[in-house]
Amino acid sequence: MTEDWQEGGFGLYVHWPFCQAKCPYCDFNSHVSRETDQDHWCRAYLSELDRYAAEVPGRVVTSVFFGGGTPSLMNPDVVGAILDRIARLWPMANAPEITLEANPSSVEAGRFRGYSTAGVNRVSMGIQALNNRDLARLGRLHSVEEAYTAFDIARQNFSRVSFDLIYARQGQTVQDWQKELEQALAMAVDHLSLYQLTIEPGTAFGDRFARGTLRGLPDEDETADMYLLTQDLCQAADLSGYEVSNHAAPGAESRHNMIYWRYGDFVGIGPGAHGRLTLDGQRHATVGHHAPGAWLDAVDSGHGEATRDAIAPAQQADEFLMMGLRLSDGIALGRYRALSGHPLPCEKLSYLSGMGMIEVSGDTMRVTEKGRPLLNAITRELLSG
Repeated sequence: MTEDWQEGGFGLYVHWPFCQAKCPYCDFNSHVSRETDQDHWCRAYLSELDRYAAEVPGRVVTSVFFGGGTPSLMNPDVVGAILDRIARLWPMANAPEITLEANPSSVEAGRFRGYSTAGVNRVSMGIQALNNRDLARLGRLHSVEEAYTAFDIARQNFSRVSFDLIYARQGQTVQDWQKELEQALAMAVDHLSLYQLTIEPGTAFGDRFARGTLRGLPDEDETADMYLLTQDLCQAADLSGYEVSNHAAPGAESRHNMIYWRYGDFVGIGPGAHGRLTLDGQRHATVGHHAPGAWLDAVDSGHGEATRDAIAPAQQADEFLMMGLRLSDGIALGRYRALSGHPLPCEKLSYLSGMGMIEVSGDTMRVTEKGRPLLNAITRELLSG
């Protein structure tokens, strides 16, 4: 019998927690460390891979993603050892997607050649802004010139290159963003990730915002205009918004992220890494120990998981809904029904459809272009809780 996770596929996420500096907007599990025993970390990753392969043998790996932190600080031979072990432990899909995140400040031509030789075939670059004033405000260590150089190095070594930009930044106007986005589209290979700046509690920006010292942020109307402009310009450049913040040429969507959005299973390895694993028909949520030292010590003592919790059917259905509605393709209503044990309420679907927020066609429900700016509200309306 086909298990639900097979609708989304299976992949692996490897978290490298170290950065050269902590960006003020970042709420990821990243830490500044001057010295790292990469051989020790490599042994820990390999140990965790062996453990998970014993639990879920025989699954076809469609993607591997090295995230962080700044994985471009990893030694290429560590990346190579991890990929070699994965290929020995699981069958690999034809032409699997192997992605590594990189910051321009840590890009070197020799290092990138090493990643390519190790098996990485896609790079996702955290460029974030295309002017030096805003790069400094965002706490980035690279200049625009360094970003262009790093991007050229990436293109010389990888056929697939994506990069991130953040909009709705301090002092940024709609006209500023249009100019910058047009520059980005002229550079783009086949994929762009374009995120609205969000102010997260516990970050440096969050603290400044709470004190009223983070000034010059665009208001809601300006931010909405930037979002709509983003959709129009990317669509015109044949980089459609297949997900709320991600744009790709046809066939160039991030296969790894599609596992998340299509609610597949994935192994999460590293400090604070999340995973979703179906074992004997029951889906579980796994989370690694958060602090790098604690995770490393835990692996040395047995395994790196801090928690493993069975996910109830209603929660699975909600997770499927929250992830799947981000996609322009939407979700299968029958799959929601199979996960939750009941259909989505007809009265809510009719209400949202009548407002033009969603479209229902056969077994598919998707959020419309009109509804996408209100995605969070639409999702809240449909969640089981």
